[in-house]
Amino acid sequence: MLAVSMNRVDFGPGGMNPPHIHPRATEVGLVTRGELLVGMIDSLQSRNRYYSKVLKAGDTFVIPRGLMHFQFKVGKEEASMVMSFNSQNPGIVFVPLTMFGSSPPIPTPVLDKALRVDAEVVDLIKSKFTYGY
Repeated sequence: MLAVSMNRVDFGPGGMNPPHIHPRATEVGLVTRGELLVGMIDSLQSRNRYYSKVLKAGDTFVIPRGLMHFQFKVGKEEASMVMSFNSQNPGIVFVPLTMFGSSPPIPTPVLDKALRVDAEVVDLIKSKFTYGY
């Protein structure tokens, strides 16, 4: 069976859709109001290359399944977008919340080695997230 799903996101001042991944769907987005910085990391073709562009109302974008991406409101007016996915259940994995807000938490020594920062930095970042959403 072929299925699709759709979603609308409204962005206020400083609004953002944080870095995330859809493991089961490609995303097609349409900016319907304002301006958004849309960025993605291409880990499939060109080793972790970052691509981004400021899109305005009427512009569209495509994010292939499984690529990390985000949207960030720029400009003075509020912004909105509508996304569609080629799955009724695209799934979503928010990267910061997954890394720093899991329950139970990922051990600090694992994250400090992975991120190449001191344990105090990892603990500070962890303190910004709520465990067990």
